[in-house]
Amino acid sequence: MEQGLREKVGQLFMVGFDALEANDGIKRLIREKKVGGVILFRRNVHTPEQLSALCRELQDINAEVSDEPLLIALDQEGGMVMRIEQGVTPIPAAMAFQEAGSVQYCEQLTQISADEMRQIGINMLLAPVLDVNNNRLNPVIGVRSYGEEPATVIEYGLAAVRGVRSAGIAATAKHFPGHGDTAIDSHYAMALVPHDKERLRAVELAPFRAAIAQGVDAIMTAHVVFPAFEADTSVPATLSKAVLTDLLRGEMGYQGTVISDCLEMAAISEGVGIPQGAISTLLAGTDIVLISHREAQQHAAIDAVLEAVEQGRIPLARIDEAARRVQELKKVKAVQQWRERPVKPQGLMQPEAMALARKVQAEALRVQGDFRPLDPAQPVVLLTIEVRSRSEIDEVALARNKEPRSSMLPALQEAGLNVREYALSAEAKEEEVAEAIAFAKGAAQIVVQTYNAMLVDGQQKLLAALPHDKLWLVAGRMPYDLDLAPGAAGRLAAYGCRPAALVPVVAKLAGRS
Repeated sequence: MEQGLREKVGQLFMVGFDALEANDGIKRLIREKKVGGVILFRRNVHTPEQLSALCRELQDINAEVSDEPLLIALDQEGGMVMRIEQGVTPIPAAMAFQEAGSVQYCEQLTQISADEMRQIGINMLLAPVLDVNNNRLNPVIGVRSYGEEPATVIEYGLAAVRGVRSAGIAATAKHFPGHGDTAIDSHYAMALVPHDKERLRAVELAPFRAAIAQGVDAIMTAHVVFPAFEADTSVPATLSKAVLTDLLRGEMGYQGTVISDCLEMAAISEGVGIPQGAISTLLAGTDIVLISHREAQQHAAIDAVLEAVEQGRIPLARIDEAARRVQELKKVKAVQQWRERPVKPQGLMQPEAMALARKVQAEALRVQGDFRPLDPAQPVVLLTIEVRSRSEIDEVALARNKEPRSSMLPALQEAGLNVREYALSAEAKEEEVAEAIAFAKGAAQIVVQTYNAMLVDGQQKLLAALPHDKLWLVAGRMPYDLDLAPGAAGRLAAYGCRPAALVPVVAKLAGRS
């Protein structure tokens, strides 16, 4: 096979692996398959210094076989979707920015975060999210969105795009044409958005149109069906030429890079399958095929595309076009200047950056309805709903004892309150709920920290069983949970349950703000 074709096809793939150092699998993919990009997750992260060394190692391995530097990408959105959290400036969830009400802060803090990523060796952010969160029951977007209206998402989303690009790294708008009005997580199944073209152009497509006008570097696809543009309802946007070529390239005039969402998500892997998905998404108009996890699937997909080109099922002109766009994307400063970056990152968590992060998070605190602080003379029962298993959108936080926790207990105790805690999983299983209710029985003050309770029956049953006049409700992720206890003594939302998000919550509960 022509070596040039192998290299061109390899450049169209971004792959992931599971290790803190370059393992044999990623070395094979770089050296043998000539992949053009690597995606990193929390499984690849220990410290900023370790991650920086990993990025340099990957680029050095790639430089042995290619003149084209690697794209090294990360989903560093903020809030619960932060692949590196320890040792960098904490960034709130997107929706927290609009609650804080400052577009300037959004751009400023996003630039700070992106610049920290550049110092570490990341040259492409798979952010910002430009989905309009117009469905409260959406399990996958929620606070990852800047808001519920197109104008809000455009205002804050474009500020984030400017922030990322001004740091010299590539910004990716996602998930095109819009994942906001779905009630299904495409990691596990295929969703469908039924609206007509007029509605989609006015709402879902509007932020992407604005981002294109501002010169966003890349756009990520959604594994979501849009019957208004694609007649075959078995074909999600990621695999649809009508969506990616006719709509995005043709009608909307986008000439930049298109990257698929991960093909290992169930909407693709349990549908057409990953190898065929790679072929189909390239034919639809994608330029970078993202396969995040399994080496066998990564090799199979690359081999399937090579075979499809050799057999004429994928025109060579489509491969050449995609390769040109990837090459153009790699002109961003952070990609081209990877050798000039210090081996160890400089200037992370600067005092001014940390102060701004604290200010934005404090101003993002939502207090809904009447509020009274906790009485320090009375004991407190804390019921904490916590994330115990990682998903692509739910990271497990590390507490001081290095156990997976995201709890207000230490901070409430430091504030001088007498607190005892019962923790239960986000799934809120029946036996856990019964134990939590028994644990809180007779308590003078009950604080419940939920996690997307409006999507979980068990959490709703817990809230319904507690005396609301003795209840303080803290929404640990989606603010919509606050509507579940209108008679509570206090209702607070911080758009996340990371330590940085909980600081202003505790201050408010303790009557210190």
